[in-house]
Amino acid sequence: MSDTALFPLSDEHKMIRDTARDFAQNEIAPIAAEFDESGEFPHATIKKMGAMGFMGIEVPEQYGGAGMDTLSYVLALEEISKADAAHGVVMSVNNSLYCHGIMKFGTEEQKKKFIPPVASGKAIGAYSLTEPMSGSDASNMKSRARREGDFYVLNGVKSWVTGGPVADYFVVFMMTNPEKKAKGITAFLVDGKTPGLKRGKKEPKLGIRASATSELIFENCKVPAENRLGEEGEGFKIAMTVLDVGRIGIGAQALGIAEAAYEASVAYAKEREAFGQKIGEFQGTGFKIADMKTRIEAARLMIYNAAMAKERAKITGERFTLQASTAKLFASETAMFCAHAAVQIHGGMGYSKELPVERYFRDAKITEIYEGTSEIQRLVISRAELGLR
Repeated sequence: MSDTALFPLSDEHKMIRDTARDFAQNEIAPIAAEFDESGEFPHATIKKMGAMGFMGIEVPEQYGGAGMDTLSYVLALEEISKADAAHGVVMSVNNSLYCHGIMKFGTEEQKKKFIPPVASGKAIGAYSLTEPMSGSDASNMKSRARREGDFYVLNGVKSWVTGGPVADYFVVFMMTNPEKKAKGITAFLVDGKTPGLKRGKKEPKLGIRASATSELIFENCKVPAENRLGEEGEGFKIAMTVLDVGRIGIGAQALGIAEAAYEASVAYAKEREAFGQKIGEFQGTGFKIADMKTRIEAARLMIYNAAMAKERAKITGERFTLQASTAKLFASETAMFCAHAAVQIHGGMGYSKELPVERYFRDAKITEIYEGTSEIQRLVISRAELGLR
């Protein structure tokens, strides 16, 4: 990857990008197929990522993080995801959905307790909003939390929790006042060892299989009131604010997948021969390469733009919802486009598990679904542009 004219990288940015690339290609890429096949969580490499600062890139050093900026985060995540999207999503959730939410909305005591273990990679953080009957429509949430003295008692089932089987700490959203719908949702910080919290079935997924996804089952789970994140009824606002950051991360993950598919395709097009010439010399293949490259570079600019908008927001407090949604939408659809084209360029070998191309294809699809489907992104973007609530 070369610098773009609009985003010349500082020496620090180049350093973290190159460090992430070397680690990803030397430590993650060789084991990616094995962990994809087994579906086991890659504890060893995730811990190494934490030791290198990748699990809390923007978290201040006083809370165990690397204290770097948002562009550093997306540069590193892009490289990790190019080697394996499952490692990438674990990194994304820890940085954005978990650490960012607590840094922005948590008390000082909550920051000191719940961030350092996760930002340093010694523990895993997770985010739990979705339920079996409540995905894009969070106001349809069925789980409940009721106040009893100094505790809240949580009951309900959460689904599709990335890191669910292995996470040590969770940001969990529960309904405290159902009559208020979205404005009746409250956020909580839950220790994974709390009695009444059970890990449900592990999901048999199409892609990102090593990222460990499961249900969470809450049965009279007592959480101290001091673990409430924000005020009662602020949960939906917290969830949506955090998802703005998460969407930048998923955009970077999608970009990494797209780049991996593209680079594999270019190499194969230069090597494979048919009808007496390299297949890259055929216009049909060459045009696919051109379209992949164009979309990748456009997606890169959109993601970097969203990252810089988030960085400005640290000072101005401005929202970057639009930049995050457009970047996530375009990058995720670019990942799917490039992965599909890569399989086609590779022909039969693209359909074989002997090469990683089929894994890129399976991994790419989820980027169009989680942290807001493509349809939800289009809804967010259109309503913002039309001035609708």
